[in-house]
Amino acid sequence: MSKSNFLEDFSLGQRIIHAIPRTISEGDAAVYLSLTGDRRPLFCSQTFALQLGHKKTPVNDLLLFHVAFGKTVQDISLNAIANLGYADVRFNKPVYAGDTIRCESTVIGVKENSNQKNGIVYVQSTAYNQDNEDVLSWQRWVMLPKNNPNAQILESFVPEIRDCVDTTNICIDEKINAKDFDIESTGSNQMWDDYEIGQTIHHAQGITIDEATHTMAAHLYQNNARVHFDANVMEQTAFKKRLVYGGHIISLCSAINFQGLENAMNIVAINSGSHSNPSFSGDTIYAKTIVLDKSSIESRSDIGLLRLRLVGIKNQEPISLTSIMKDNSETRYQDNVVLDIDYTVTIPKGH
Repeated sequence: MSKSNFLEDFSLGQRIIHAIPRTISEGDAAVYLSLTGDRRPLFCSQTFALQLGHKKTPVNDLLLFHVAFGKTVQDISLNAIANLGYADVRFNKPVYAGDTIRCESTVIGVKENSNQKNGIVYVQSTAYNQDNEDVLSWQRWVMLPKNNPNAQILESFVPEIRDCVDTTNICIDEKINAKDFDIESTGSNQMWDDYEIGQTIHHAQGITIDEATHTMAAHLYQNNARVHFDANVMEQTAFKKRLVYGGHIISLCSAINFQGLENAMNIVAINSGSHSNPSFSGDTIYAKTIVLDKSSIESRSDIGLLRLRLVGIKNQEPISLTSIMKDNSETRYQDNVVLDIDYTVTIPKGH
């Protein structure tokens, strides 16, 4: 029986073909809505999706990401101490119910920590549909223990991690047309032109996590990492209980920030992301969004890009969080900050 991989099992340039392809169904999309409460019309109204130029309702971007991510867990992070971050996530093509997703990864970095007991593995992963089209790609890095304490890590390399996805590498489906965007369906007339760089949006809604929903989310994504699945193992750790999958936190925060960003259509890139503190059943998640940048798209007058910083907060309303970081630190987060993600969305321009 496979015990998955430890630090010493990875080598620079290693290619991993992940097992268990997954056909995403309309049922999966419905369960995702029930677990997150996401209200974006693009993902729950076929009429709205058709008006924009989609052939039918697309799969939620984050549902796709979590399903694809889940494909890689068995080989990369089943034994992980921590999933440390994401970067260069590109949503390259819409996915629809009935599409089958498979994944491959390449090891782009391995670094042993100074304690020589564990280290960090960096991977580049790609998800393909049934036509072998690249629908999603991402980088991530995880901390892994050694299985053999005496194992030697012969090759050490830390790859360059870019701060953001260059706008020239962002894919916008040419069939999508937002010139007649339906603001009655979203309930807001806030367009690209109405947002200002540096603007902060404190989202009022909070979502309390319970055992059933975060367990079902991990099951939906087939993310079988022990820290989310195995309560018996986690009782023997400092946490004493299972951690909520960080992707579920991303989805909850994204559902929360619909209020104030109602006309944001889809995620085209995740520039970077950090799960800054763990979350557990019983925590209430809040969020705030900061507009980092806005840019036009060459040859498109109907759609612009917003670069956003989404901050997830547990058990504290966002307006009362005056500082995201501790003591002006660049690396240490306030204890209640559970997510810090920098991402880019499409949004209609005003007319």
